[in-house]
Amino acid sequence: MKIFAVGMNYAQHNKELLGTLLKPENPVIFMKPDSALLKDHKPFFIPDDLGRIEYEAEVVVRICRLGKTISERFAHRYYDAVTLGIDFTARELQQKLRAAGQPWELSKGFDGAAALGDWVDVDKFRDVQALNFHLDINGQTVQEGFTGDMLYKIDELIAYISRYFTLKTGDILYTGTPAGTGPVEVNDHLEGYLTDRKVLEMNCK
Repeated sequence: MKIFAVGMNYAQHNKELLGTLLKPENPVIFMKPDSALLKDHKPFFIPDDLGRIEYEAEVVVRICRLGKTISERFAHRYYDAVTLGIDFTARELQQKLRAAGQPWELSKGFDGAAALGDWVDVDKFRDVQALNFHLDINGQTVQEGFTGDMLYKIDELIAYISRYFTLKTGDILYTGTPAGTGPVEVNDHLEGYLTDRKVLEMNCK
């Protein structure tokens, strides 16, 4: 199983992080190891040696068939379920790596850094590119997004990634985070929603 993730896919988050609204020339793709996956509502153990850890809530899609060099107009056939995930990020480490021109993996791929909610069939939604989603911490909404605001849409991402990697059944794609990222602390209770459907619930320890 491969875990793909997309950086800089919402303009307001780019402004928040980088001070610019600009759309990247191509999708910014990185990967997480399978040991980063955290599912079944298990707790997230905050690393004590990576500095500030921030949540990045994002819509995640599940690949359901084998594909290579997929045409964008057929990409919708290659995923069958969506959920909300959290791309946990060691923010200070990421900034240090970025400043040095080095890869992000150490700040994005540590154990538990890819939290995953419960899958929902795409058929349950009229349009996956028109989904509202939000993350609550301790009962307060801290981050909200709308998939229509993605700079690169889901089908575009799948077409682009499949030029470089063969997609396989069970691969997952984190599609990018909107503005509103922030830190998590020990004892935080996280709840994630797709529209009004709660798909993610977990504690930080």
